[in-house]
This record gives sequence, structure tokens and C-alpha cells, in this order.
Amino acid sequence: MPHDTVTAPSYRLSLPQDGAAAAVFSSPHSGADYPAEMLHRSVLDARALRSSEDAFVEHLLAPAPAQGAALIAARLPRAWLDLNRSPDELDPALIEGLRPVARNARVAAGLGVIPRVVSGGRAIYAGRLTRVEAQARIEQHWRPYHDRLQALMDDAHRRCGVAFLFDIHSMPHEALEHFGARKPQVVLGDRHGSSAGREVTAAVEAAFAAEGLRVARNAPFAGAYIAQTYGRPARGRHAVQIELDRALYMDEAAVRPSADFDAFAGLMARVIARLAALGAGDAQRLAAE
Repeated sequence: MPHDTVTAPSYRLSLPQDGAAAAVFSSPHSGADYPAEMLHRSVLDARALRSSEDAFVEHLLAPAPAQGAALIAARLPRAWLDLNRSPDELDPALIEGLRPVARNARVAAGLGVIPRVVSGGRAIYAGRLTRVEAQARIEQHWRPYHDRLQALMDDAHRRCGVAFLFDIHSMPHEALEHFGARKPQVVLGDRHGSSAGREVTAAVEAAFAAEGLRVARNAPFAGAYIAQTYGRPARGRHAVQIELDRALYMDEAAVRPSADFDAFAGLMARVIARLAALGAGDAQRLAAE
């Protein structure tokens, strides 16, 4: 199916010319356009900065428009701005002029909307940022991404009477070590049923299980800001966060595709086709259950 591409400062958007699906795919952490200012000010090298990036996820989602579904992906990296956080999750330890606020575990860990650290707790900057700098990032990049994502969900709901948001992320393989020999390869987060209907999450699980992948729900990742904000099952708006084990398709240390990348991309194309089909014949049935 032919599609149109829109490139904005904060995102890339691929829209099918005949979008029939109720599905929207988002990749908020795959951005790799590192601002020169960040590279200059950071105490980390480029590879360390990329450790927080969902590298190559946007490429894995490339088949979505051919299935009639919209695909929106961040251009700016997560280390610069985290689109899966609320705009008020500001870190007083990083940003000048902020009063301490009620404890927020993500902010306390340095993983607010403007991250203080990358994976492994490594500090990004030697000093602090001004409040003006932080607000500029939010106004110039956070808000446009979310304004467009909201519009995509509204459009899907208007056309189909239901909307499905599949928010795709990657997880470090080491994050799964405590699971032992039967580590999940995919973790679905529906915030324990509050961001997506039971049958919707079950359909997503079935799509991955059909490809032989081990799937877990809500542990260790139950879904963050995007799932919480856009998932309103009672209103026919379902959001599922999907975490993919990076070891399935990439060399994490080198941040490059592994020898398995093409095979896994083919697997993802089949999964995407099944998820996009929820916006066709299954949409109204799942919305009613």
C-alpha cells in the first residue's frame, strides 16, 4: 500500500494513503538525531548515550503503513527528551530553579522527561540545565509529538469506532536476568488492564506467541506515560506497550544489527500484519468485549 511520509523536527510520520486500520504504531525512543549541543555538553561518548535508545525499532515497524496503519517515530533521542514521560516529570537534581516535589520513582532515578542519566545510572551532564532549556525541549519537541499522536488516535477512532495504540520499545537483555532460563522475549504492558481491554492484550500476546516467542505481561514493564494517557478501554481506545528483547535482533554493546536482524524483521512484519488487522474485522468485536 502506498504511503506518505511527513518529517517534522520532532518526529517522522508514515501515513498510508488508504488508512483503513484502527491501529497506530509509535516508537518514542528510537530517535537517533543527537543534537550537536548535547554531544558537546555531555560527559558521555556517543555509544554510551545510545545505550538508552531503542535502536532500530523504527526500522522493525516499517511495514505498518503497508498494512493501513500509521507509524510515528521520534527523531530526537531519549537521552535528550523522554516522550514516554509526563511533561511535569522534571528533575530538580538536573534542572535549576525547581523545588523538590512529591517523590516520583522515575524522576528520583534520573529518568524524568529530561533524563539525567542513561542506562547503568551514568550521568549525561557534568552540570545542570536551566529551566528555560528544559521547557524549550518540551515545547519544541514533546508537545508536537503528542499533539500528532493524539490526532492519529482521534482519527482512527473516528473512522473505526475504536483505536489501538501499539507503543513499541526495546529492553536490555540484562533486564530479564532474574527470570532465569525461561526469560520472556516480549513484555506487554497494559497497566494491569487499565490501558487496554483484556481481549485486546490477549490478541497481541497471541500474535507474538504464534511466532514462537515467549511473552509476559506487566512485569518488569507495565507501561508508562503513553499507555496511561492514551489507553481508555471504556471509550474504545486501547494502548499496549510492547517491549522487545534487544538480543533478538541487535548487538547491544556495539549498537548495531545482529546477524538475526533480517529474520526478526520478517517476524515483526507478520506480527504487525496481525495487529493491524485488529482495525479491520476484529475491531468492533474487541471493542464490545
